[in-house]
Amino acid sequence: MDSSRDVKPIKFIFSIFCLIILLSACNSTAELPRFVQPPKPDGTLSFLVVGDWGRRGSYNQSQVALQMGKIGKDLDIDFLISTGDNFYDDGIISPFDSQFQDSFTNIYTASSLQKPWYNVLGNHDYRGNVYAQLSPILRDLDCRWICLRSYVVNAEIVDIFFVDTTPFVDKYFDEPKDHVYDWRGVLPRNKYLNNLLTDVDVALQESMAKWKIVVGHHTIKSAGHHGITIELEKQLLPILEANEVDLYINGHDHCLEHISSINSGIQFMTSGGGSKAWKGDMNDWNPQEMRFYYDGQGFMSVYTSEAELRVVFYDGFGRILHRWSTCKKGVYSDI
Repeated sequence: MDSSRDVKPIKFIFSIFCLIILLSACNSTAELPRFVQPPKPDGTLSFLVVGDWGRRGSYNQSQVALQMGKIGKDLDIDFLISTGDNFYDDGIISPFDSQFQDSFTNIYTASSLQKPWYNVLGNHDYRGNVYAQLSPILRDLDCRWICLRSYVVNAEIVDIFFVDTTPFVDKYFDEPKDHVYDWRGVLPRNKYLNNLLTDVDVALQESMAKWKIVVGHHTIKSAGHHGITIELEKQLLPILEANEVDLYINGHDHCLEHISSINSGIQFMTSGGGSKAWKGDMNDWNPQEMRFYYDGQGFMSVYTSEAELRVVFYDGFGRILHRWSTCKKGVYSDI
């Protein structure tokens, strides 16, 4: 069989997909794309969150994946979330890049992890071919893969809002150093960001879910290497506060972290320990806000019910490092 006959139509479809996305991104404010994620029959949901992982199994990525499989089975998870930087160091170059198989499909092989993976893009992903990660071809190669720039997952008692945070960061535009970023679909930048902020605000206002969770790659509050992302603190955080978001979950800092804001009810959770971690790289933070910090590899789980939102952090050996839970009337457990 002449395999080139199969590949050429696929590449043509990918090119058309890129053109459609490019044209639509330059247009207007529009409702964010939505996915429906059914809860369990009892109305509960469980999922894992991992970030900054794609290194072909190195830097203990495979070890973390192994433990994710075990915890995922124990919790009977419904899906997984990636907080971005899915493929190091420079994203992927096409939907046919071996990185996708070597860092994703062939790493997260446990039966409990064969569930939908809802992904956001990180800054390292923007150094490759962004449209390759957004391409439906990847979904054909591995049906778990779901990746858009920004979107919403509706799961009845919880709505999860995924936000494309990389275009907010000034230094990627002003001081890219020797990195080349794929800004197709983002320029003109101000229009893109204004539309995105409006879309997120509207989606949050319209949400009737018991719990609201926002996911982005970049930190808003963090004592890790990157610290506070000033642009998000200025532009995105006021929207989250005004709409009474419960959790903001991010990666970017290669650690596990929980900061509880004294200015709002938002809990800031970092899950960026999917592979390479930054040992000892921690800055001072207000002890009234810092609930937990771990400078190693690991991941986190989230459980939601009508009455409770529960977060657990695990290290790369599957050991529980930190637990936190809340109800709408206030915090009742912090272990």
